[in-house]
Amino acid sequence: MNGKTGRWIGGVALILAPLVWCAGLLLRHLVLKDFTPEQVAWFDQQPFAAPGQLAAYAADPGFVTAAYSLFLLGAVLLLPAFLMLAKIVAAKAPALAAWGFLLLAFGLFARVYFAGVELTAFELVDKLGLDHATKLVMDDYVDLSYGLWRIPVTASVGQYAGGLLLAIGAFRAGTFGIVRALLFLWPCTLWMGVLKESELLSVFTAVALGLALVPLGVRVLTRPADRQVGETSPAS
Repeated sequence: MNGKTGRWIGGVALILAPLVWCAGLLLRHLVLKDFTPEQVAWFDQQPFAAPGQLAAYAADPGFVTAAYSLFLLGAVLLLPAFLMLAKIVAAKAPALAAWGFLLLAFGLFARVYFAGVELTAFELVDKLGLDHATKLVMDDYVDLSYGLWRIPVTASVGQYAGGLLLAIGAFRAGTFGIVRALLFLWPCTLWMGVLKESELLSVFTAVALGLALVPLGVRVLTRPADRQVGETSPAS
């Protein structure tokens, strides 16, 4: 991204991405809201969260679709947000910025794959009914989650290493202080797969990401045009 347009795109992405992602995680946390405590307890006893998520979709497809769509949109918006952060960091820590962004991008691509499997599972519920769809998904859940040659699940590991490298780079470049570097790193440890449950702690990780990225996005959009990309004051 270069010039005024790139700065505008990156700044808006830094602000919107964590907010949309947080909204998606919050709605995903609430998808079991209409079930009884006994039903929720039964879902919790299952080895995977998928049966509960599919049951939630069958009960309220509009709400669940909105939750999963916002989460996917947040993941897509994180790509230009991370790219803008990497561009800022690259002014003083180019290797950390490049490798951190690349690995984080791998993790985001994996989430797009997971979303495709989730859409297929929801379509099975519509076409075959909840019981039959749940059986089909659970019979091949591991293979569906890992993907062809286990490429998606392997790529998803990139978020851990990439988040760590970019957080270190942002700290070394003076873009983040230690607190905001840790706030940025925390959500990068959030493991996501196919039809996973969003716990309340997951929502807090998205809030932490917003605390790290939103102020930076505001700074990117409001700094004078003649300022260099890497000239951002460190924050705690």
